[in-house]
Amino acid sequence: MTHPMFKYDPVLAEAIFAHCRARLEMDAPLDYGSHGLTPMPSLDGLITHEGRDAVEVLEFFGEQLAPRVVSIDSPAFLAFIPNAPTMNSRFFDMVVAASALNGTSWLESAGAVVAENQALQFLSQRAGMPEGSGGAFVSGGTIGNLSALTVGRDTGQARHPDIPRHLVRFAISAAAHSSIGKALHVLGIEALVVEPDDHRFTLAALERALANDPHPETVIGIVATAGTTNAGIVDDLEGLGTYARANDLWFHVDGAYGGAALFSEQRHLLSGIRHADSFIVDPHKWLFAPLDCCALLYRKPVAAKKFLAQQASYLDILHQDEESLEEWNPSDFGLHLSRRARGLPFWFSLVTNGVEAYETATQAAIDLADYAVRTIEAHEAFELVRPAGLSIVLYRRKGWTEQQYIAWSERVLREQLAFVTPTKWEGETVARFAFLHPDTTTELIDAILASMLD
Repeated sequence: MTHPMFKYDPVLAEAIFAHCRARLEMDAPLDYGSHGLTPMPSLDGLITHEGRDAVEVLEFFGEQLAPRVVSIDSPAFLAFIPNAPTMNSRFFDMVVAASALNGTSWLESAGAVVAENQALQFLSQRAGMPEGSGGAFVSGGTIGNLSALTVGRDTGQARHPDIPRHLVRFAISAAAHSSIGKALHVLGIEALVVEPDDHRFTLAALERALANDPHPETVIGIVATAGTTNAGIVDDLEGLGTYARANDLWFHVDGAYGGAALFSEQRHLLSGIRHADSFIVDPHKWLFAPLDCCALLYRKPVAAKKFLAQQASYLDILHQDEESLEEWNPSDFGLHLSRRARGLPFWFSLVTNGVEAYETATQAAIDLADYAVRTIEAHEAFELVRPAGLSIVLYRRKGWTEQQYIAWSERVLREQLAFVTPTKWEGETVARFAFLHPDTTTELIDAILASMLD
């Protein structure tokens, strides 16, 4: 007899399908989220010994909880780094959920892994990485960076066994994403923090830092950023990558946000990724996949397998040949074991929509940033903080305090105009646009700027 929790319930199924259909058909609302002012419904008593009617709980979620979550797929979501999954990727995400896939190993999920690998190979080719590059889809940029730097640390230690493990270092920019510093902290190693040139990590800045450092020989790797999340700045990938190759240093490129510009007219800024030993890009950001999805790629995947493959008696069947990549286990390339096949929605969307659609959608965000820059520069009340970086624009409303920016941000969300939040730049609170959704309109940009004049 089937356990009641595992029986197919046609009534609940229809209710779920109807809920999903209604959400997919609507123009994505912003909703209110929780800006500190939103009253929350009581959940007291929902969890009971006997359980509750599933359709009623679904209705409670749809009516009481869902409206209190900011919809990051809205064209009016311009804060942080948005997420705008294509319709086909959403549909296939439901297929993945319903299929009960475990994307851990080739043995369990070869059909899923081979499709994910096609998407990974396409991304590596787009980035100019050599044939044979590969990796796995992990949960996000933080785990992607941590996994890649683990391999980089162990590779560097193997190359320099005379340097104690706790003394090896990576050269990173002071403007690197916080996950880089956190990864090095978890790994128990230090960073050579380089002061960038106008917030951009350059070869010249690296050489200055190494020349002034008492132990430059302990630096075994370099971390560069392809599009900082705060300002969209692309580091000197060509210079840093060439230096890394010439000096046998691990070169990691964090392209979690900006790596998607490989699909845009600004792809030339990212040509230096071809030097990378490891590279990440999050399809759940600017490549229009659902959360959570980071593509983690290695120049030589066998090196990652050597250091990351998990060993246990019950896993021996997955590791018959340590040097073989014929049976591709995603668990060998990241700090994970059990894993949903999170790359499949991106693969399905890429295959069904085609590369051209991705190119036009990605370029649309850059075009929106260019429009915003022109509009800001044309109005005396505003001032551009710095040139647009990829699809991110920093600007100030002249004379405003931090409190005024925060009050304005809360107001335009409450009015359902847009979700835009301020940021800090060189200690000053400023306004920030992060464009991503190709359906964001210039009219919305005009309306947001006008709301700052009220």
